[in-house]
Amino acid sequence: MNRFAIFLTLLALLGSVACDTIDNKSLPNLAVRIDLGNFALWNTYGVHGMGQYRIFNREKNIPANFPYNVNTFTGYGGVLLMMGAEEPLAYDLACPVESSHDIILSIDNENLDAVCPKCGSHYNPLTGAGGPVRGVAINNKVGMRQYRVLPNNGGYIIVN
Repeated sequence: MNRFAIFLTLLALLGSVACDTIDNKSLPNLAVRIDLGNFALWNTYGVHGMGQYRIFNREKNIPANFPYNVNTFTGYGGVLLMMGAEEPLAYDLACPVESSHDIILSIDNENLDAVCPKCGSHYNPLTGAGGPVRGVAINNKVGMRQYRVLPNNGGYIIVN
């Protein structure tokens, strides 16, 4: 096979992979509402520098001193709040491959990937919109469920 044919084959393969869509809605759509909508709350519980992150899980009382109330909801597996390059980003922490609220992604502090302790899949919450970067999540074409982070009175509110 000549180089031109190999190049065309690789280009076609790359094009077919690039057109695939990632399912970031494979987890149950449970209510999300975390009110960090004033300067004091955002200053205490928000994220301020690129790559900084915080985890919210009402059921597990994480963070322990957060003022959870009856109007606070943290989705299926908890919420990851991470500062992106220009704005804060939020995702559900349950692994989309495992689809269990008990199998929670952790953050690898070296590369900021979200990693599943069971299936070993890695996701990119910082710049990849929670898309898969390694493991069975790539084959299953699933990514992290993303939530909206809305500006409000000097802080933000996280909702679905």
